[in-house]
Amino acid sequence: MTKVGLYFGTFNPIHVGHCIIAQYMLEFTDLDEVWFVVTPHNPHKKKSTLLDDRQRLHMVNLAIGEHYKLRVSDVEFGLPQPSYTATTLAYLEESHPDHSFHLIMGEDNLESFPRWLNHEAILEEHDLYVYPRINSDGGQLKDHPKVHITGAPIIEIASTDIRQAIKEGKDVSFMLPEAVWTYIDQELFYR
Repeated sequence: MTKVGLYFGTFNPIHVGHCIIAQYMLEFTDLDEVWFVVTPHNPHKKKSTLLDDRQRLHMVNLAIGEHYKLRVSDVEFGLPQPSYTATTLAYLEESHPDHSFHLIMGEDNLESFPRWLNHEAILEEHDLYVYPRINSDGGQLKDHPKVHITGAPIIEIASTDIRQAIKEGKDVSFMLPEAVWTYIDQELFYR
């Protein structure tokens, strides 16, 4: 059975921090693959700030290139919106019975996890691989047996800050995979 870590996000845009976390999870945990699940609408974000779903999906594909243990998933594009992790997990389990699915999240998301739809059921069936965040300790679930706090590097790069910097005409090329920066620059995104 292939053990897959699901890394959910709007990836608006994907940046080097996302890529570093994904590679860390592959190399320093027992996950076999990491799938970037591009979500069309996070219930906690305003949809109006998002680039088109397919443009964000394309940027993630550009970012990971030919890395054979990384995948991009548009599974949530065909599911009811807003997207809920519990719904996506149920769909993936049915579609891929030869895979086990687990979540990759930051400590800040672990703190808010008890407010997620069906969080108890998710935690019963799936491990959570958690990367550290500044000013976060993981909250009440950090010692749960299904929660794996990793030693991943703390990376304080935010897509929100990247979008704002691009809007202000700043060069953020080193914060993005080269192919992603080239695409954003050519398409004049976030200006």
